[in-house]
Amino acid sequence: MHIALHKRARTTPAVRAEIAASSEPARVLAQRYGITEQTVYKWKNRQSVYDRPHTAHRLQTQLSPEQEIVVVQLRKTLLLPLDDLLAVTHEFINDKASRSGLDRCLRRHGVGNLHALKPKQPAPTHQPFKHYVPGYVHV
Repeated sequence: MHIALHKRARTTPAVRAEIAASSEPARVLAQRYGITEQTVYKWKNRQSVYDRPHTAHRLQTQLSPEQEIVVVQLRKTLLLPLDDLLAVTHEFINDKASRSGLDRCLRRHGVGNLHALKPKQPAPTHQPFKHYVPGYVHV
């Protein structure tokens, strides 16, 4: 798992694992690692030594989950560009949906790139040149 620590980070996953496994008092661990006792208790009570995600659990969107499903299915079946899909969404689904919110919804569901959704056309196979008898001039 890749972790991006900022410059002033006091604990790393290795230090957090040491804190969680240690039986020493919180005050001793806090002094040793230069952190507060509250931080020591936090890492002792956690199941994992990695930070939790900072993304909101419930994203603020104008579309309900059911409306998002309809919009995603429209995108997959009709292969509409974002602006056309926004017009359809305003007309029939939710008139308060914004273009940026609709784009975030499509990217969240993995259908943000319209080019990737279009079926791949096989490359035309080249016909071999017809063989003629020697001396024949093709005009």
